[in-house]
Amino acid sequence: MSTPHATREHSYDVIVVGLGGMGSAAACHVAKRGRRVLGLEKHTPAHDKGSSHGGSRIIRQSYFEDPAYVPLLLRSYALWEELARDSGSDVYRLTGGIFLGSPDCRTVAGSLKASQEWSLPYELLDAAEIRRRFPQFAPQPDDVALYEERAGFARPEATVQAHIDLALGAGAELRFGEPVLDWEETASGVVVRTEHGPYLAEQLVICPGAWAPQLLERLRIPIEVERQVLYWFDPVGGTGAFENAPVFINEWPDGAQTYGFPAIDGPGGGVKVAFFRNGSPCSPDTIDRVVRPAEVDEMRERIRGFVPALDSPCVHTATCMYSNTPDEHFVVARHPDCAAVTVACGFSGHGFKFVPVVGEILADLATTGSTAHPIGLFDPQRLVLR
Repeated sequence: MSTPHATREHSYDVIVVGLGGMGSAAACHVAKRGRRVLGLEKHTPAHDKGSSHGGSRIIRQSYFEDPAYVPLLLRSYALWEELARDSGSDVYRLTGGIFLGSPDCRTVAGSLKASQEWSLPYELLDAAEIRRRFPQFAPQPDDVALYEERAGFARPEATVQAHIDLALGAGAELRFGEPVLDWEETASGVVVRTEHGPYLAEQLVICPGAWAPQLLERLRIPIEVERQVLYWFDPVGGTGAFENAPVFINEWPDGAQTYGFPAIDGPGGGVKVAFFRNGSPCSPDTIDRVVRPAEVDEMRERIRGFVPALDSPCVHTATCMYSNTPDEHFVVARHPDCAAVTVACGFSGHGFKFVPVVGEILADLATTGSTAHPIGLFDPQRLVLR
């Protein structure tokens, strides 16, 4: 296929497709390096149609998923602080966090392993100490918890908006409500097509979120998109006891994980809780945005066993999407078949805390072709369907 004609006004150093968490950060970091950036987003800024909404995301360093993530988390924390300073926005808050269950469960043992391997500060609490320090919670008699003082939460919508604003301030051109129809590599870079025509660039960064199976079909990566539900319960006795509570992840004897946050939305805002991976397959076009009473009942039945005050009315629900790889590790790499293309996808429900550092990594790859950050774990070749 021949390369379509495009004027200089439609040529860029880097095009970023998708301006959610990762894409907005990438556009910001690339623009701050003085490159001519175009960002393309199907929806409105900081929208609620993908995976970067819902008011809060847990951030933590004692990473039970794999200790290999910890160096990226340390850098991400530095960049969260920088983003808050540069934007003047409350994009994150450190509240402390407790990660609990049986001593040998993944949540506890994995968090302990990461903390010890990287000399992170932590405390181990038994059930009695958990109840004494955090009376909101009712652990099982044999439960233990790793307490991490530097855990907390990020605000996804504020984070996306902050990166968008800083990208614009650095000269980026961002177009919203303009879906990408297709893209291809050319002899001189890449061409990206929307209904408004073609755009040319030397480099393309694709951050498709739940749209990865469509936009990255040629990568042949098996990504499953999963519907998730978020719940806000109005606690018995009001939100006061939860306003300064830590974030938490509780692993039950059956392996299910529930997680939650302090009350951050005022007296009527409730306390947000959710299951981690208790969803059903979907796509951005087929996701059911209606939350059924049976789903609310299931969440309440489970969470009241750990947070008794949440045996209470549900005041709000929302849906979002996870984009899961088979091993639940990310994909962040140069496209193996397209030298001018960098991809970031498959964040599997635990990626938002990495948004600032992934933006920096994507800027590295798009502007220099490599990064000093350790991203070998995220090589798509491990997953490619042959």
